[in-house]
Amino acid sequence: MTTLLVIAKEPRPGRVKTRLTPPFTPHEAAELAEAALADTLHAVAATPASRRVLVLDGTPGPWLPSGFDVVPQCAGGLDERLADAFAHCDGPALLIGMDTPQVTPELLTVDFAACDAFFGPAEDGGFWALGLAHPDPALLRGVPMSTAGTGAVQRDRLLAAGLRVRDLPRLRDVDTAADAQAVAALAPHGRFAARLARCTSVPAVASHTADTADTAVTGGDCGPGSRTAQPGRPDDADAQPPTRPASRPTTPR
Repeated sequence: MTTLLVIAKEPRPGRVKTRLTPPFTPHEAAELAEAALADTLHAVAATPASRRVLVLDGTPGPWLPSGFDVVPQCAGGLDERLADAFAHCDGPALLIGMDTPQVTPELLTVDFAACDAFFGPAEDGGFWALGLAHPDPALLRGVPMSTAGTGAVQRDRLLAAGLRVRDLPRLRDVDTAADAQAVAALAPHGRFAARLARCTSVPAVASHTADTADTAVTGGDCGPGSRTAQPGRPDDADAQPPTRPASRPTTPR
């Protein structure tokens, strides 16, 4: 069975979802990030898996459901952090970020019987999910994580390695206020939609603009900041170098 990985950043004001400020305050942006992370983790918790791992920059909080191992993100760029997450997996693994709270257990239930890799493209040019039947960190190291072409480069890397790639549905990351509204509409009964409805600064944004991509998952958000997109975060991985979380017992992200 598959290991499910979530790469994420602790939702603290000023460190997450900075492109939501303005119109939201840093505290509101952190609340939205926490709600997105909670929705993501609960979807993972409801998905059949051999192991669930949260690869975290920061310290776990009450938003973490039971059943997750927690490991710290390594130092380095997003490509190194994603590669390191896969390096600790012995068998098939699927990695996602914290920027797609609309994700469902159905989307995360993958079968590697007829393919070697799963690739989930994001609308901003990054990717929200990456699955490998035989995790190889070299498949991620060196992939540029701050361009609108990150997803295409990563997918080409898989194909160049001779892997049979199966594409997952294209999803929209939550990076901007327009993204938040669009994603909340896709999952109106989730924690993220409820938190967005409680925020008082929701703007009337008519459309998403693609020129401010600081995310990618993520990771994602896995690549997954101007800030340029960090696709595949698949988390809100536009961070400073990660801090190692305090050790705590983990349950058998």
